Amino acid sequence: MAEPSSRSWQVFLDVFEHLPRQGPGNRASTARALALCADLTPAPAIVDLGCGVGAQTLDLATLTDGSVVAVDDHGPFLERLAVGADALGLTDRVRPLCADMAATGLRPASFDLVWSEGALYQIGLENALRICAGLLHPGGHLAFTDAVWRRDDPPAEVRACFGLDYPTMGTVDDDLAVLARCGFEPVDHFTLPDEAWWQDFYTPMQARVRELRQALAGDREALDVLDGLDAEAELHRRHGDSYAYEFFVARRASDG
Repeated sequence: MAEPSSRSWQVFLDVFEHLPRQGPGNRASTARALALCADLTPAPAIVDLGCGVGAQTLDLATLTDGSVVAVDDHGPFLERLAVGADALGLTDRVRPLCADMAATGLRPASFDLVWSEGALYQIGLENALRICAGLLHPGGHLAFTDAVWRRDDPPAEVRACFGLDYPTMGTVDDDLAVLARCGFEPVDHFTLPDEAWWQDFYTPMQARVRELRQALAGDREALDVLDGLDAEAELHRRHGDSYAYEFFVARRASDG
């Protein structure tokens, strides 16, 4: 697949930098997954990989008394996170870190909880899970969302859409098998509700796209990007039963 041009990438970021979330999710689902980490200490050391603007980062900091290192490689996302943390009085417990998920420089086995919503696939799920295992102390928890197939025969246009960015996308059972290979013991998993796609993701994304269509009228390359984003939301509206985001919670197996 051809790499996007610098102009296309700029327009894409001009949409996503303004969204409350950069992928499906909501506070209720974050809280549900956190509750599955049954014996987590009240003030856990947490790392949030691929945090984006950090909606779930701030949720984790308000739902626990812990500290969160929020990792993303896009500085403007982290700037928005820092503003949000300051507004909530959380700057002492939320630390933005501009780094690649695959090379954070964080100390191994130093976290109680590794969190990631919709980001691990970017570096390959198995590779990402091994990195997560390395960051956790034995018995530590992992919680992440991942796109999975819900049908064996999704429509061709859906298969083609996900094939562009996630050619190795599998089923829930496939992800559970990867977790086991990477030294994790599954705790539980659940499917994100449809409102987690629309409330803080597709609905504000479509509003931002409408704004930019007016500002960028006549810029064909920019409009192609906006058309693609609208088409993605419409694809979910028509074929959302073919795939899902699944929230997985697991524990790193204890040594020995």
